[in-house]
Amino acid sequence: MSTPKHVLFFDGVCVMCNHTVHFIHHRDKRDVFLFAALQSPLAHETLARYGRDAASLDGVYLLLGHGTPEERLSWKYGAVRAVLKELGGGWKVLAFLMGLIPRPLGDVLYDGVARNRYRLVGKYEACAIPGPELRRKFLADGS
Repeated sequence: MSTPKHVLFFDGVCVMCNHTVHFIHHRDKRDVFLFAALQSPLAHETLARYGRDAASLDGVYLLLGHGTPEERLSWKYGAVRAVLKELGGGWKVLAFLMGLIPRPLGDVLYDGVARNRYRLVGKYEACAIPGPELRRKFLADGS
């Protein structure tokens, strides 16, 4: 049985978010992460099923167990923790430590960084195009 995939929905024009995608991709030893920009039709369709609006660009979303009966959506601080947990190793320890911070406080911290991300590291004029190795892990049309 294959390992379920997880889809990370991120702001495709955010430099920090794109670097985060590369960070995850390089550490994804189990090959469980797929990626889609919040600006994509897939993000709009998927997040709408969960009552969220991708156009608001209000945080990173992680769809755990994509396409399985256990599929669930995590958002902001919870999504960051879930990514680290899925990466395993020392990242799983960091996720555990992050769990000691109550989620509302974690979301406040997350929002502070997210609110200033363009000012801190900039943004692209359009969604960045990943290289061939990473491109195979991007979902654009629901596939």
